[in-house]
Amino acid sequence: ELIEPVAAAIYDHMDQQMVGLIELDDSRDLPGIQWDLAVDRAEAGRYGTDVVTIGSFVQLVTNGTLADRYRPDDAEDEVDIRVRFPLDDRGLTALDTLMIQTANGAVPISNFVDRVATPKVGQVQRIDGERVIRVNANVADGYLTNDKVVELKGWIAEQGFNPLVHISFTGADEAQQESSAFLIKAFAASLFIMAIILITQFNSFYHAALVLTAVVLSTVGVVFGLIVTERPFVVVMSGVGIIALAGIVVNNNIKQGIEPYEAIVRTGAQRLRPVMLTTTTTIIGLLPMVFQFNMDFWTRQIVIGSPTSFIWVDLALAVVFGLSFATVLTLVITPSLLALRVQLANSWRTRRDRWAKRRMAPGTALPA
Repeated sequence: ELIEPVAAAIYDHMDQQMVGLIELDDSRDLPGIQWDLAVDRAEAGRYGTDVVTIGSFVQLVTNGTLADRYRPDDAEDEVDIRVRFPLDDRGLTALDTLMIQTANGAVPISNFVDRVATPKVGQVQRIDGERVIRVNANVADGYLTNDKVVELKGWIAEQGFNPLVHISFTGADEAQQESSAFLIKAFAASLFIMAIILITQFNSFYHAALVLTAVVLSTVGVVFGLIVTERPFVVVMSGVGIIALAGIVVNNNIKQGIEPYEAIVRTGAQRLRPVMLTTTTTIIGLLPMVFQFNMDFWTRQIVIGSPTSFIWVDLALAVVFGLSFATVLTLVITPSLLALRVQLANSWRTRRDRWAKRRMAPGTALPA
């Protein structure tokens, strides 16, 4: 009793208020009637017939009565052979004039059968024991599914529907949520494994956290690239691109130390060339995917914007812009943060030494 008005309100809002939705449909029962044939068994018996015979004659004006089955030589399943009246002699009016052969001759079916109109019985759909009504729609070209889902969720939250009616989104939104959850777990797992490896290499939580910070901050470049190119964040391909980007960024940020300041200075000089070469070659190699440039060596054709290259655009964009931003982190931010730690440590040692000298100065009372 509660679910149908809610489904009707959501359907009307999607149909009349929301722009960009096409092919709307829902699973509510359509209004209609069905015809029931009420047989007076006593009256039919007086005419020498029964319900089974009446049913077989009624089938002549509907789906036909089964006469036999036949299996063709080239088929595995049998084919029903059904007998029914010609097309012009079928329909509701034929039920009123239908004659049944009995031992006393042909008898009109209307003598003992009444045709009654009743409300049509619909189908009740349930999922996990709960009554369900589906409201379906597709998104027109030029509109994003995620934007429409967010818009509809906001409208539903303002309506105050009965809390006994649960509203959930399936289809593309459900698949996107599942993909998002999987990629978040995969990204967290990859960061954890990287952290374990870095800690065992550096023997320092700070250095490992510093490198992983560069990985997380590289996603800023990914977001900037999506804003510049005006492309949406595609959960699967953009997410995979970010995970792939993490491996490159970690590799560029690994450094083996000697003296802290000397290691930092040498890093800036010696690692500049390999980092820039890695970044440049990776970006140049991915630019054809970014611009959907496809070359077929067999047919010697160059295609721009092919369907196959369109799939990889978001992954390539994530790596290109993320790696470009991460290069600045690798060559500037990471060494600066390393130097900051060294400077803070040196300042703390200087203050400690001065404090110790003042305590040991002549005339200074020492504790017992």
